[in-house]
Amino acid sequence: MKDTVRAPLRAAAIAAFVVGTLLFLINPPELSGAEDLVTLLLGAIALVLFTAWGTVVLMGDGPSEPEVERMVQRSETLAKLPVPDEAPTPFDELVVDAIDDLPDEFQEVLRHVPVVVSHHGREYRAYGHYMGDTVAREYYPDKIVIYQDTLVRDFGYDPELLRAQVTRTLRHELAHHLGWGERGVRDLGL
Repeated sequence: MKDTVRAPLRAAAIAAFVVGTLLFLINPPELSGAEDLVTLLLGAIALVLFTAWGTVVLMGDGPSEPEVERMVQRSETLAKLPVPDEAPTPFDELVVDAIDDLPDEFQEVLRHVPVVVSHHGREYRAYGHYMGDTVAREYYPDKIVIYQDTLVRDFGYDPELLRAQVTRTLRHELAHHLGWGERGVRDLGL
């Protein structure tokens, strides 16, 4: 409760100071009439309260309880993983960003599907590869491979184009995992 009240009060205090200073500088009050002073004070209080209310509304409620719980669970899961032998490369970061940009439902689908970066794209003449038997069947282990060598070769001259193609490749291979054939995936624009 204390934190809930503290933010609006702090916003109100800052707004009151700023508004009061501006009003004083723009139109200094005449102390000869109490009526003008009361009007000025009431106007300043109304403006401060409106500004504080607007600030609180714009700040929002923050994450919901289930969302916080999901973040805690994910953090605990990641904390249990072994520390990688080496730091992620900038290309690895592009792949991570592409996964993070997926809607939650698709991230959930990928929770048990490893996404691997490989340098063997020239051998397969591909940007990516899906290995497995789709989400509907569980006979073979699933894996998505993103080929760094061919993606960097063809799109590395433009960082934004490379980022877009990594995202497109990941989504293409994810569509295969979901059961789409090559023609269906291409019809999706991937």
